[in-house]
Amino acid sequence: MTVQAPLLPDPETLPVDGGHSIGGKWTPVSERDATFRAMAPAQQHLLPTVFAEATEQDVDRAARAAAEAARRFAATSREQRALFLEAIAAELEARGPALTALAHAETALPVARLEGERGRTTGQLRFFATRLRDGTDFPLIHTPGNPARTPLPQPDLRITYRPLGPVAVFGASNFPLAFSVAGGDTASALAAGCPVIVKAHAAHPGTSALAAEAVMAAVRTCGLPAGVFSLLQGRGFSGGQALVRHPAVQAVGFTGSLRGGRSLFDLAMTRPQPIPFYGELGSCNPVILLPGALAARGDSLATQWAASLTQGVGQFCTNPGIILAVDGPDLSRFTEQAVTALRPVPAAPMLTGWIARAYQDSLTALAAVPGVSCLLPAAAMTPAEAAPAVFRVSSDTWRHQSRLHAETFGPAAIIVACRDLADLTAVLEDLDGQLTITLHLEDSAETDRTAAATLLPVCSEKAGRVLFNGMPTGVEVSPAMVHGGPYPASTASATTSVGGLAVQRFLRPVSYQDCPAFLSPPGSP
Repeated sequence: MTVQAPLLPDPETLPVDGGHSIGGKWTPVSERDATFRAMAPAQQHLLPTVFAEATEQDVDRAARAAAEAARRFAATSREQRALFLEAIAAELEARGPALTALAHAETALPVARLEGERGRTTGQLRFFATRLRDGTDFPLIHTPGNPARTPLPQPDLRITYRPLGPVAVFGASNFPLAFSVAGGDTASALAAGCPVIVKAHAAHPGTSALAAEAVMAAVRTCGLPAGVFSLLQGRGFSGGQALVRHPAVQAVGFTGSLRGGRSLFDLAMTRPQPIPFYGELGSCNPVILLPGALAARGDSLATQWAASLTQGVGQFCTNPGIILAVDGPDLSRFTEQAVTALRPVPAAPMLTGWIARAYQDSLTALAAVPGVSCLLPAAAMTPAEAAPAVFRVSSDTWRHQSRLHAETFGPAAIIVACRDLADLTAVLEDLDGQLTITLHLEDSAETDRTAAATLLPVCSEKAGRVLFNGMPTGVEVSPAMVHGGPYPASTASATTSVGGLAVQRFLRPVSYQDCPAFLSPPGSP
């Protein structure tokens, strides 16, 4: 059965507010404001709406509104917050065609991908609403007192969980819905009872403004304080830096580059009051091909890997950018099949022109590293496009060229040819922290079973998620999901930005000792 593509409005005629949403109201764009416009990457022309650059005064107003709302929002019941998250989901669905049209124009991501991403966004809002109702993230821990205990009486102790306070959320470039204004960080912070101030990503300001309207409508519908949510626009760095520095902000959720995230992390740590900074900073996501799997199904693995590498023009934080395997005829066949599968993939627009330029510069730098062989040079690209590229290095070259260890954001990968399984294990030991590591093994091959048992503890030390016989692209919203990992994959390896545990980032435990019966500790069911 053929599925008909949705009828979308013209994104250039959609009414979009170019100001900031602060305290439930849109600020007008004035002649005094520094402004910018979004670039449509597919057509390489500016979209019509003019957006204002957030100033320190805008940041201060948003942060003060959030601080004013924080205590009232923290006092809401879990049921009230569940209804709020469900209202946001419904408002996003009501704006579905417009959101898809704007996001498609601003990012060049395919319509089908964006439709699916909107479903994921509304799904995770409802996911956290369900967890609020069942109380999973707010367990009441109670140790009854025992005044008869000797030599000292045992106090009555109970723990409840309190929201941290206003949270700054930075939208991601590559997920204009699921990791942006109403995405996972916002949903989990609101579920915790924290007001949210979103710094929209400059790559999709119109999509962000429309999503903000959905959240604002839900705030009004649920009768919540207006300062529970604010949106700040901006293409420069000063607004985001001012937001992280503001004393009212008590935590930060960030998805983006290592360079940008580390800069903001350092700001968060050097404030007079340091605050938690939950940064997801990207990863190379190694895929390990053990000898038995490579011999038994190397051709199909090559095809699957090529599809994963080029999905979304390689603009996934879980893109499989490194292959680790023992050198030999099977790896050569895998490589030939992968290159054959990748060669017809055309160049395509990236999310922004500056992301495309960074990708193309990375390919030039990789090709210039001594000892690197280019197996698949990228096809001809415009300045806004990316095409797949594959490089091969020996394990020795890998060890001595640290430039190879950095993530290349886009559809490029490096195949690291190892001498034997011991050499492969040593390469893995030297890797930085990763979001994912994937192991392909053949259960019936004793060599693979032995190697997997040796490698698994190392993989578990190096990554937040270990996959078996799959590809890492994509993240399931699930109670058992971890999307994080040791630095530099993330700045807080004990947490996750996706899945049920995400709410716990924005809560802190408070212990109440011998609390009188007539008092109900805040946060109690």
